[in-house]
Amino acid sequence: MQKNYLIVGGSSGIGLATVNHLLSKDHLVTNLSREKRGLSESKNLSYLPFDVTKDSLPQISGALDGIAYFPGTINLKPIASLKKEDFFHDFEINAFGAFKVIQAYLPLLKKERSSIVLLSSIAASKGFPFHCSIGCAKAAVEGLAKSLAAELAPSIRVNAVAPSITSTPLASQILNQKEKIDALAKKHPLHSIGSVDNISSVVCFLLSEESNWITGQIIHVDGGYSTLSS
Repeated sequence: MQKNYLIVGGSSGIGLATVNHLLSKDHLVTNLSREKRGLSESKNLSYLPFDVTKDSLPQISGALDGIAYFPGTINLKPIASLKKEDFFHDFEINAFGAFKVIQAYLPLLKKERSSIVLLSSIAASKGFPFHCSIGCAKAAVEGLAKSLAAELAPSIRVNAVAPSITSTPLASQILNQKEKIDALAKKHPLHSIGSVDNISSVVCFLLSEESNWITGQIIHVDGGYSTLSS
């Protein structure tokens, strides 16, 4: 059955992989993002320009089966270098932006069997050096997901996916040398870096009715890094 999904930040990385997967299943997708970038032309895809830090949310029409929110940041600094603006910026994009989108489009979500998926990070639950700001922001995303899951049940399910380092344009500043990639891969019990398809497949599962008894969960897709020793 054809579904109608709203994707925020679907023009690159995990968001783009999610859009492409949904389109391959003949679903309708509305994408809000700053640029079109890698989006393909499709009769089932609508694109609306949107920057979560400064733009008003555009009006969209039609009942929604699900919302997925992907905008994120990787802001790695020692605590001595962090400024208030770093925390505000990371929180605005990762957590407040998700809240703003959900609040605006909640009336469009179908009152049964619809789903919201947010993107967290392994950094919300596992301590890493230089991750104070982004770790706080992603922990807020997880709190938002759990709180909304309780508030919106039983009509709407809310979950979050928490990846480890994944090969995306956003992570290119970290994954910019083979030596770094190999070293980071070996930290994971599965000895590999995540791919966008690894993460987007779980997002699409959580959006679908196949996950209709899952809500309020933080799904770790991280090569075992959060729970196992490598």
